[in-house]
Amino acid sequence: MSTLAPPDPAPSAPPTPLLDVERIREEFPILHQQVHGKPLVYLDNAASTQKPRAVIEALDAYYRRDNANVHRGLHELSNRATEAYEGARLRVASLFGIADPAELVWTRGTTEALNLVAWTWGQANLRAGDEVLLSVMEHHSNLVPWQLLAQRTGARLRFLDIDDQGRLDLSALDELLTERTRLVSLAHVSNALGTVNPVRQIAERAHAVGAVMLVDGAQSAPHLPVDIPALGCDFYAFSGHKMCGPTGIGGLWGRRTLLEAMPPFLGGGDMIDVVELEGSTWAALPHKFEAGTPHIAGAVGMGAAADFLAGIGRDAVCAHERALVGYALERLAEVPDLRVWGPRDPAERSGVVSFTLADIHPHDLATILDAEGVAVRAGHHCTQPLMRRLGVSSTARASFYLYNTPAEVDRLADALRHARKLFGY
Repeated sequence: MSTLAPPDPAPSAPPTPLLDVERIREEFPILHQQVHGKPLVYLDNAASTQKPRAVIEALDAYYRRDNANVHRGLHELSNRATEAYEGARLRVASLFGIADPAELVWTRGTTEALNLVAWTWGQANLRAGDEVLLSVMEHHSNLVPWQLLAQRTGARLRFLDIDDQGRLDLSALDELLTERTRLVSLAHVSNALGTVNPVRQIAERAHAVGAVMLVDGAQSAPHLPVDIPALGCDFYAFSGHKMCGPTGIGGLWGRRTLLEAMPPFLGGGDMIDVVELEGSTWAALPHKFEAGTPHIAGAVGMGAAADFLAGIGRDAVCAHERALVGYALERLAEVPDLRVWGPRDPAERSGVVSFTLADIHPHDLATILDAEGVAVRAGHHCTQPLMRRLGVSSTARASFYLYNTPAEVDRLADALRHARKLFGY
């Protein structure tokens, strides 16, 4: 390692703002603080996004005024809570272009939604010799449930590979999709690489062999103008906390015919119609899959988040992030010894940029960035098979959202150059 650092190059020109980001940032109280004596730059949005005042106030108002259990009560507070809970379902359905709100099942998030499909549809429909097609870039939440299902049923897992830019290699799709394929389950957007996958194209080819298509939308729901039915999939899972909503709330959209044919996921109150000592019948959709007291406040907050995002405009959010990622790729290219993983074209990415810097461990790198007030994620990002496929143990990951700015990209680039010098490069 040389102790002589090259001179800093002239920085790239920042993009023209596509959103009134300063006005948007005023809606997020948490952003206006210092970390280690420096203004916070929050670039860990792929893990969880921050919450606007509208969501915080909706949660506060619910607990202060309307807190009660839903569906079961005849008193005023229960009626108000039920109206807020089911009204949030309508608003989230509208955000995603879902015409029938009964097809939207509340879950704790993407992980529970994926497990719901594995335990209900999967258990009922997969047998020994059947196949499930996944990819090497999947989050553990879209790997482990199918591994467990394959162990229970004798089904076989098959995998799409990636090319040298982290894009799905579709050249083998016709070979992998056969009459034995029962399910294709893929991430719409890679949480580790930012790659946007052509799920509509894959859904069409899956349907051609009689397979069902499930989309892990954890990283697309917050960042892309998603119209779920237009994707051509059969199931779509998402998390609220990644799209300005509370933690512990998310959803599963499924085609009505599939949901009606599936057995319940959990048994208990509110998911039943008639209960006898020896058997029961089930409530209508979506309540068949919502046993027990739900996360009412979470749903209320999710409804407020849906309104907030709809007010800004999902197309505008996507365009802002693409411009920001494009600028980030230019600025990070100016940092010597830094490698960015994933597609080179910003149009093929969402708001995620994963990188490694020389032989600095990503955990050490993230610690140095934190000391500079820059919050990023470091590790395998719940994608250990993908990390092995890339030949690394982990990466650092900066992930952007609607409230991030070009100036924060500059802070990231400066902090990385500082880290490089600290390690003697």
